[in-house]
Amino acid sequence: MLQFIVNRLFYGFLVIIGVITVVFGLFHALPGDPVDLMSGQHADLETRDLIRKELGLDEPLIVQYGNYLSDLSVISVEKDTEKNQKKYRYTKLIPLGDHALVFKFPYLRRSFQTNKPVDEILIESLPGTFWLSLAAIIIASSLGIFLGVVAALNYGTKIDHIIVSSSVVFISMPSFVLAILMAMIFGYYLSEYTGLPMTGSLWMNDPIYGRQLHLENLILPAITLATRPLAIIVQLTRSSMLDVMSQDYVRTAKAKGVGRIRVIIVHTLRNALNPVITAVSGWLASMLAGAFFIEYIFKWKGLGFKTIQAVEYLDLPVVMGATIFIAFGFVVVNIFVDIIYATLDPKIRLN
Repeated sequence: MLQFIVNRLFYGFLVIIGVITVVFGLFHALPGDPVDLMSGQHADLETRDLIRKELGLDEPLIVQYGNYLSDLSVISVEKDTEKNQKKYRYTKLIPLGDHALVFKFPYLRRSFQTNKPVDEILIESLPGTFWLSLAAIIIASSLGIFLGVVAALNYGTKIDHIIVSSSVVFISMPSFVLAILMAMIFGYYLSEYTGLPMTGSLWMNDPIYGRQLHLENLILPAITLATRPLAIIVQLTRSSMLDVMSQDYVRTAKAKGVGRIRVIIVHTLRNALNPVITAVSGWLASMLAGAFFIEYIFKWKGLGFKTIQAVEYLDLPVVMGATIFIAFGFVVVNIFVDIIYATLDPKIRLN
């Protein structure tokens, strides 16, 4: 088991290094000069050179890549100066002359637009995406399992055909298209009846009452984000239920006169939920990325909204930081799920 965990951590580390390398390469392949974004087109040459030196853009590309890896590393060797202490917020581990081996949080640089640390921008934006994703996964899992069970129990009937056909449609529909339709229909044309706004965030600033919680703003984006995973969970639950219902032990329970509800809940559903749990755990990480365009369409102030806004303004450190953060989230969740399944099923870690 320990070897299995070490292998997963090693492969996860390689994935993160790969993502960092690709993101760094794209940053330097994009047209335009970051110095122009920070100083403006009409800044004097001395100012531009100072900014270029501050960003480390005057160094060879391989040195810049090494510096970027060092910035993202939690343990690195840094010059022990007051400026670096303020920049990296590190804890000194071992003094090395005028340098030191330090422990620090990954340094994602600073925003070109606001000059704020990128990690602060991401942390400020993360709660909005977290609550949106959590609400969506609750809707998707609860409603998806219920509809999947209903479809399986009514196999071959009109109810089954309607549920399956609807799930196929929603699986095929891109989330940003559905977001536009939901916003237009329920947030604009029918807003008088639904009482739902077209756009908005969980917390809104009121000029009189200050910061106010608006749960109604969560409904449309959460339902939109939940729709595709809900459709997949319906299909998985239905398929798994049909498979379990054909097993001998279920037929034996029915022959012994066990009640229908008890057979469904205790003998069938409990054993049919394994693939569904896998899907739910995987979708939680996917939702962090999938929420990007939905957040932007509904003006939901989260990680996705902030990242797309950064793309519009060519605020590359924010875009790079968000990309690496999402990749790290995917890797951590996948490793966690792998470890859980390896614990439950020894055959997985043997393979």
